[in-house]
Amino acid sequence: MNLKQDSKEETENIYVGIDVHKKNWSVSIMSDYLELKSFSQPPNPEVLVDYLTKHFSGGKFHSAYEAGYSGFWAHRALTKLGIENIVVNPSDVPTTDKEKKRKRDAVDCRKIARALRNKELKGIHVPEQEIDQDKAMVRCRQKLLADIKRCKNRIKSNLHYWGISIPEEMDNSYWPGKFRHWIRRLTFENDSAKLCLEVQLDELEFIEVEKKKLEKQLVMLSRARYKDISGWLRSIPGIGLLGAMTLITEIKDIHRFKNLDHLHSFVGLVPNINSSSDKEIIGGITQRHNRHLRSILVQCAWKAVYLDPVLFKDYNRLCRKMKASKAIIRITKKLVNRVSFVWKNECEYIVK
Repeated sequence: MNLKQDSKEETENIYVGIDVHKKNWSVSIMSDYLELKSFSQPPNPEVLVDYLTKHFSGGKFHSAYEAGYSGFWAHRALTKLGIENIVVNPSDVPTTDKEKKRKRDAVDCRKIARALRNKELKGIHVPEQEIDQDKAMVRCRQKLLADIKRCKNRIKSNLHYWGISIPEEMDNSYWPGKFRHWIRRLTFENDSAKLCLEVQLDELEFIEVEKKKLEKQLVMLSRARYKDISGWLRSIPGIGLLGAMTLITEIKDIHRFKNLDHLHSFVGLVPNINSSSDKEIIGGITQRHNRHLRSILVQCAWKAVYLDPVLFKDYNRLCRKMKASKAIIRITKKLVNRVSFVWKNECEYIVK
């Protein structure tokens, strides 16, 4: 008996795991049933696509790599070249104990390809390039703030090292011009110490000038590209210009969160939970969080406690039952709820 063969051939799925580095990419290629090839190549998406189309012509290509310092440029390039790519959180890639103890680039790309083939990976949200670059600017400002603090601590440390006491009326965090002028007028037996202080003070003032440039651009963006969203968010007590711009650039699209629990988890306002059988241990706040967003929201929550009567009462009530550090996290969650409400409903917050 002759069997009629189906003329339509199924498209073969090809899974590509990429371990992205500055100088090279480690690549592992798998099919639905076989491990096909592992190799190292230059960090160029076009080189990878040329190889795939040459050796696996007609296949449907799926790829993944871990989020990191390299950002999303590789994802955009691979997608543009016709590959279904996702960027994944490194912590979400299934790993065996053996792979943890024998960590190598070849192992890392192989486990990414394997998890991709087994449909065990979920890609993170990839923002549009424009808002991604705005986010980089907001984060740059946060880094400059840390640099300013570091410069001030170095200067104070040197003054203490040389036994120079700072006048009580000048010892504050704002460092007015009078205090800086006092530092420059200090005299030493050796010019080396004076030069050291002057160089450190010059560095501080240079960073402050650069920070102001970024802040000026943030003001312009909040009045133009993000005018509506910024206005809605800044209507919430405690959230100012920088808080609003951080929220906008880090969250990008509030509608991508299914519910408030999902949003709280993204920010990092949920506890660690260890549950087994009938025993459940609820620990402290999770270490998995958006560090840029959570820190600024906690700062906004402290400010909101003083500005909003409702949050002020809630904070005092919570402090009767727990530490202030835990109470402010509860207030931050309430603040996030308000952010979600005004953003989704496209309206300003009305203080009751």
